[in-house]
Amino acid sequence: MKEDILLESPEVEFLETLNVVPLRNIMMVPKIVAPILIGRKVTIDAVEDALAKHKRIVCLTQKNDNNHTSYPEGKNLYRVGTYCSILQVFRLPDGNLRILVEGLKCVLVDRLSKNKDGFFKARVHEMVYEKTNDLELQAEVRAIKKLFAEYISIDGNIPQEVLKPLDEISKPSEFFYYVLANISSSVDKKIDLLKIGNINQALSQLLRLLHKELEILKLEKKIDVNVNNKLNKLQREYYLREQLKEIEKELGLDKESSAEVDDLEKDLLKLPLNEDIRKIADSELQKLKRIPTGSQEYTVIYNYLDWMRCLPWSADEVKDFDLVQAQKDLDANHYGLDKVKDVVLEYVAVLKFVQENRGKILCFVGAPGVGKTSLGKAIAKSLGKKFARLSLGGVRDEAEIRGHRRTYVGAVPGVIINSIKKAGTLNPVIMMDEIDKLSSDFRGDPASALLEVLDPEQNNSFRDHYLDFDYDLSKVTFITTANTLSSIPSPLLDRMEIVRLPGYTMFEKVNIAERHLIRRQIDAFKTKGKVELEFSDEIIRYIVKNYTQEVGVRQLEKQIEKIYRKVIREIIQSKKVKIKLKLNKKLVEKYLGVSKVIPTKVEKKAVVGVVNGLAWTMVGGEMLKIEISKFPGTGKIKLTGNLGDIMKESAQAAYTFARVNAKKYKLDKDFHKNTDLHLHIPEGAVPKDGPSAGVTMATAIISVLSDRKVKANIAMTGEISLKGEVMAIGGLAEKLVAAGQAEIKKVLIPKDNLPILQEIPDEIKHGLEIVPMETIDQVLGEALV
Repeated sequence: MKEDILLESPEVEFLETLNVVPLRNIMMVPKIVAPILIGRKVTIDAVEDALAKHKRIVCLTQKNDNNHTSYPEGKNLYRVGTYCSILQVFRLPDGNLRILVEGLKCVLVDRLSKNKDGFFKARVHEMVYEKTNDLELQAEVRAIKKLFAEYISIDGNIPQEVLKPLDEISKPSEFFYYVLANISSSVDKKIDLLKIGNINQALSQLLRLLHKELEILKLEKKIDVNVNNKLNKLQREYYLREQLKEIEKELGLDKESSAEVDDLEKDLLKLPLNEDIRKIADSELQKLKRIPTGSQEYTVIYNYLDWMRCLPWSADEVKDFDLVQAQKDLDANHYGLDKVKDVVLEYVAVLKFVQENRGKILCFVGAPGVGKTSLGKAIAKSLGKKFARLSLGGVRDEAEIRGHRRTYVGAVPGVIINSIKKAGTLNPVIMMDEIDKLSSDFRGDPASALLEVLDPEQNNSFRDHYLDFDYDLSKVTFITTANTLSSIPSPLLDRMEIVRLPGYTMFEKVNIAERHLIRRQIDAFKTKGKVELEFSDEIIRYIVKNYTQEVGVRQLEKQIEKIYRKVIREIIQSKKVKIKLKLNKKLVEKYLGVSKVIPTKVEKKAVVGVVNGLAWTMVGGEMLKIEISKFPGTGKIKLTGNLGDIMKESAQAAYTFARVNAKKYKLDKDFHKNTDLHLHIPEGAVPKDGPSAGVTMATAIISVLSDRKVKANIAMTGEISLKGEVMAIGGLAEKLVAAGQAEIKKVLIPKDNLPILQEIPDEIKHGLEIVPMETIDQVLGEALV
């Protein structure tokens, strides 16, 4: 830095034109010496010009202007300023100047003009203060001195030495200038005071301004004291977190996390949340803002709010409903099942008519592959609603239904809320598959948790443990599926309306294959015009009998798909463009291999001790051949064939009935002493159980003990009581389907099952002579030769 240049201050005649030095955010006042940094080139030129002449300038303060670098326009300068003398100049290495100036007089600008060098020149005259009342003036000066002393004692930024010159100042205007220069008020307010031409009014306004600034200082002091007193551990942590955020901001680490929190907040504000849920969202959002992004708690809260953001909070508008079109859609996608379709259409019509969920939940019960899930999709399409599916098979933890509590990072809502999220609306159709396969253990009972979900009177305030607030499920249309009802708890079963899908006859399977399954493969493999396979009715029946063993059509579809895959491979290997085949048994065996199904053989003639029974399994109806032999012994009965406890008890009941009625059926009265019996059901590797084999076993036992043959082309089902009554059974439709597939001509059923028989489609009963039985005597009369 160069040496200081000392300048003289010669007398000048006042009322002249001076170079202007614009000031930013500061104000010069008379009788005050202060340094000023000059950085703008135009201003430096103005100062250099003044130094070469009379060392006098006028300092004018700039008005609030966002442009701090360029030279100001005339309209952006106040017209009241200070006439100053330049005392010293410091020339800085970067070319800037630092000048020490003394304020001489307060001046008003008469005229402002810009010269050829680009800086302003101002014609000024001294501002003269009028005074009106000396006593009032003295009172105001004393009041200002007192307030100014208190102001300095509170404001720690002003040294106490500032008070000493006050006693030496005699002129009211100089007193006014001195106090005005030493208070922390805005430049705009100080300029307004300088404009006042009356000294009494100027001091009065200064007193008011000082009062106001003092009150602000006291309030700031009070706030500082309160904050310091209340500073506890949490606030210190908050302070440290804020510091950490600033550090991350400087390092550029928090931009992404801050943006994602801002986006999250914006999205939450758009949601139509009720007052209670809105409070929860706001509270969690404030926590999120205070937590470092790297902490585990941040992840937990962010995931929770993200779930809240993604959940639907409004229902979709439902389209106009056409029952005739719904009937056409069902017929186009589902062959047969007329009574099931009637139930579905009634259910859909009621939902549409009342515009809300009414009545019980539909539960489609049937073997795999009979079309339960596709019926659910058809209901959703008919209602014009979105469809979501969830599987309950193997669910054994109650938290899978009600959600996990937010105590760890991996916590998530239950499958119900998750399905609502996937559907994206409050009124979807949700199909819960395999409700019969729910389990329970030490982690809770999922079936009990479903009671609230499937109850229309309760599910308007379903509380998921993860969300921890009431969520409305009343607009959701729930549909369930099951293979069997035996494992569904009674309270849960009571909330559902059971719709049975018994399975398909051979005739129906052929039509389904022709109308749907083959076309589906053509569309899936895009074989139209390239692969032309002709499936005759005979070939479809051949595939059904020899390569599938089901009441549904899932396995049949897989076999048709396998044929298409084999043919496509032949095209690729032979490099042919097109192939056309009429399938026959030889080609089917080539593509599918040897027959996988060994059909149950029906005796062609009457045989002693062999009876055709009908059973229900998880995959539909099945015919069981029960065989029994007798040989000398001590009256024991041996049961083989992997029988369950219920079936063993049925065998014991049939054996007891035979003993009690030995005379009636002309049996050896001592057979329980000298004859052993061995009852066997073939396919011993397959577990067998159920309460519908009592009649069949009793017929077999009486047949072998009386040496009477059982008619060949006859099958039966029913449970027996010790008094010989034939009791009702379940799964009648599936059993009749099995009888038809085995080409049985006559079926004996319990008389109590006649109401159910009337509901079974005629296609299933076609070709069967169904005889209702009330007692075992009637059964034996029909079955034994």
